[in-house]
Amino acid sequence: MPTFPFEVAFEDILKDPESYVDAVFSCLESEFLIMPKGAGFVEYSAFERGYEALKTVTKGFSKFEPATVLPVTLREPIAIVVLRTMLGFTPPEWGYVTTQRTGVVVAQGFVRSLDRKVRIAPETPISINGVTRERIEALVDTACQLLTEGVPKVDADQLHRLDKADTRLGVESISNLAGMGVPYAMLLYERFLGRPFAGHRDSVSELVGDSLESAIEEVLSGAGISFRKTKRAERIEGFDQTPDFIIPSEFNPQIIIEAKITEDDGTARDKVTRIQHLGELSLAGRSQDKPKYEVIACIGGRGFGVRREDMKKMILATRGKVFTIKTLDKLVEHTRLAEFKTK
Repeated sequence: MPTFPFEVAFEDILKDPESYVDAVFSCLESEFLIMPKGAGFVEYSAFERGYEALKTVTKGFSKFEPATVLPVTLREPIAIVVLRTMLGFTPPEWGYVTTQRTGVVVAQGFVRSLDRKVRIAPETPISINGVTRERIEALVDTACQLLTEGVPKVDADQLHRLDKADTRLGVESISNLAGMGVPYAMLLYERFLGRPFAGHRDSVSELVGDSLESAIEEVLSGAGISFRKTKRAERIEGFDQTPDFIIPSEFNPQIIIEAKITEDDGTARDKVTRIQHLGELSLAGRSQDKPKYEVIACIGGRGFGVRREDMKKMILATRGKVFTIKTLDKLVEHTRLAEFKTK
């Protein structure tokens, strides 16, 4: 087993920081192949049901008429998600184009809420009236127009968002592909352009980070340690960048914990810079051996394993107090958290 930076004196780290970078790297784990489903995840069986319902009323995707498409989106609301996927738009993009084309204001908040409502309860028919009906009608009208029209002419150095294998020629290309099956090379190419599971990955990004924060909460609660877990974008007096955890409270910060899981090295670098800044704040007006509070980093994901220099900076900024998911069981034992342990 390697010797971790939190297990030795800071003077030892300064003598040979590279070996401690190796130690932290050795226990970093990446979970990018596995994602939480989260609320609103659409199973393929539900998606396919909406697809088939839409295919039926459009006569094999050969005739997109709002008068026949609207009823199926209300009866089988998952068809709304299928329509959006065919367009290749995010919910706000669909709302924006709809507002432009119809003059009916479809706000981002409305279309996001509608999309989430459908994903959470894909089998529950939608009951609409008034302004909600007007907006959904406008969304369906716009989708039918765009999918029927196909790609307009653009400059040679431009790419239109509907220039996809299934929408390039409007209903002709959609019905052709639906009838023959999508060529695998084209499917892979479009997947390459859009990144597999990109939309879902973005929608559950907070859940991925929450898994680490929940693990930290379990450790603190299990030791009977008082702590304040902050909310996103919350402002805490004395901190221009609010830390994720403050022990025992924001009124008497003695220990702060920054937690982050990331598979992206750019995001990891931003977190390292943030931790460095917190380390500098802890030493403002203080000597190196008597900071205002102890700074602890709890990290995960391959993003932190890309740049050795960034890891070295984080180890030095926290005076060795860098933990991964694998070493969280040593969190209390090797930090000032032990002073606040009551269990």
